[in-house]
Amino acid sequence: MVFRTLYRTVFGPDRTRVLARTLDRFRVPAFAALIIYAFIWAIIGSVQYVDSPGATVQGDGWWVLIFFATLGPYVLLIWSPLYAWRLAAAGFYFVSGLVDWTGVAPFQYWTAAPLLVAVAAFYSRGIVITVTAISVLLHQLSEYQNHTIGFYIPVIAGAVYMFGARGRAEQELEEERAAKAALEERARIAREMHDVVAHHMSMIVVRCETAPYRLKGLNEEAEQEFAELGTAAREAITDMQRLLGVLRTNGQEPEREPQPGISRIPELARPGDEAEVDVDDVPEAVGLTAYRIVQEALTNATRHAPGSKASVHVHKNEGQLDVLVINTAGGPSMGGGSGQGLVGMRERVAVHGGTLTVKSTESGGFMVRARIPLGDK
Repeated sequence: MVFRTLYRTVFGPDRTRVLARTLDRFRVPAFAALIIYAFIWAIIGSVQYVDSPGATVQGDGWWVLIFFATLGPYVLLIWSPLYAWRLAAAGFYFVSGLVDWTGVAPFQYWTAAPLLVAVAAFYSRGIVITVTAISVLLHQLSEYQNHTIGFYIPVIAGAVYMFGARGRAEQELEEERAAKAALEERARIAREMHDVVAHHMSMIVVRCETAPYRLKGLNEEAEQEFAELGTAAREAITDMQRLLGVLRTNGQEPEREPQPGISRIPELARPGDEAEVDVDDVPEAVGLTAYRIVQEALTNATRHAPGSKASVHVHKNEGQLDVLVINTAGGPSMGGGSGQGLVGMRERVAVHGGTLTVKSTESGGFMVRARIPLGDK
């Protein structure tokens, strides 16, 4: 176990991109700030080396190694704190020897601190312990041995890990909640799709059973074929009803009303809203998805931008159903809701292989746009 953790820390791949995900939209300015920080210390270390009395020949070229050994790890930090620490650790001992030999203060301890903090904040206990132990060992092996620094390395790493562990636990809990919400939404979509599919299957049953009366001149084999198809369709409906029972949560009553379609979208418009639907010949499943997208978008507008006005446009565009909902700025958000409305919309659009775009508008409102492929329709 120990050797496996050591191997994973020193040689194992790291595809977490955890720092970039955590910073989210702030990753670009944060990355720029880290690079500037490292660039300043790289200049300080290089100048100190060149100007030091212990250097054999001032400007002998070793300053280049010090510069890039200081700056290089920060180029990797935004993508992988573990990779950044590895690069810093690889050049630490040699650079430390150069700096100590010339009698210059070990500036690299200042540059290594953010790397250690990043690893301690985002990685597992085994990796943090291994990184801390190796960092302390490198410090002890270097020419410059400061007991204060040697003491603070594990203290800082431990404190940051404890703080980061709480954040990681909260993040994992949030991810579990999001995954649960996505599963619940998929089950809801499946229940609604059941009605659509059951309707089509019922049509197949009716047409198969009435074929001998509607189509004159059918031979016995053709009538038998239609009868078998009708029986198979009925069995499929029964199986779907059993599946629907599995998807239904405890205490949930089956829905009796037919699922809404694209023709009912104008009914969702609030007083003052604009609704323009210039298409009606779309598959039922697509129409249901479009209805739910508009319903959720207007619900969010009412909840988070009270008093706003919305415009709804639904039309065909290059073989896709284009559903566009834009609301103006409104009053302060009233809060509430499950917070998973966008997740549900994405899940519904994904069923059809479509795309969903949600973003704020320049005027302070919000836009929801779904593009749903229509296939051969």
